[in-house]
Amino acid sequence: MSKKTWKDETGLEIPANRITRSEKMRETATEKLLKKALKSSQLLAEFKEEFIVTADEVYVAILEENGAKASDRKGNFSFYNFDRSVKIETDIQDRIEFDDAMIAVAKQHFDEFLESNTNGIDSMIRELILDAFSSTRGKLDTRKVMSLVKYRSRIPADKYPAFHAAINAIEKGMSRPTSKRYQRISVRDAEGKYNVIDLNFSSI
Repeated sequence: MSKKTWKDETGLEIPANRITRSEKMRETATEKLLKKALKSSQLLAEFKEEFIVTADEVYVAILEENGAKASDRKGNFSFYNFDRSVKIETDIQDRIEFDDAMIAVAKQHFDEFLESNTNGIDSMIRELILDAFSSTRGKLDTRKVMSLVKYRSRIPADKYPAFHAAINAIEKGMSRPTSKRYQRISVRDAEGKYNVIDLNFSSI
């Protein structure tokens, strides 16, 4: 039996004879597609969990076969089937955040460093500093900021104390609140290239 009245978004009841054919089609279509979307999302979530568990089991088996402990795991992991036609990847990425105040301190020290006599410093380091603190859509370039830390040993602390003060401020203001895990499965084509199957796990 069809509905005699329909409720709109305000809760107002509308007589069924005032509902147009396209409105009825939209009602049916949205209900049908939503139901399938929710079911597909649930299946994908379940598959993601299966993917993680299965990949971890393979990882542990490889470690145990080679006399290592599962706790030795540090990061990313990849494996293939026997003929290497299928590739499975698990990437673990730490999300890095910076304290705004400490980044402001670091920026001031870097400015001081750049304004000093830096003729003996690789021009690439100067460019990296400028690029790291150039906002992209209002956000700090985390990768470039972190790469500056690697240059600590190349810059003499006694000659360029401002650079080291900046690095210290970056490290003091840095935190890793969460890590994100990404899973990929790829199939090798006739040319030997691995093509990723789009599963969009990252949103789940």
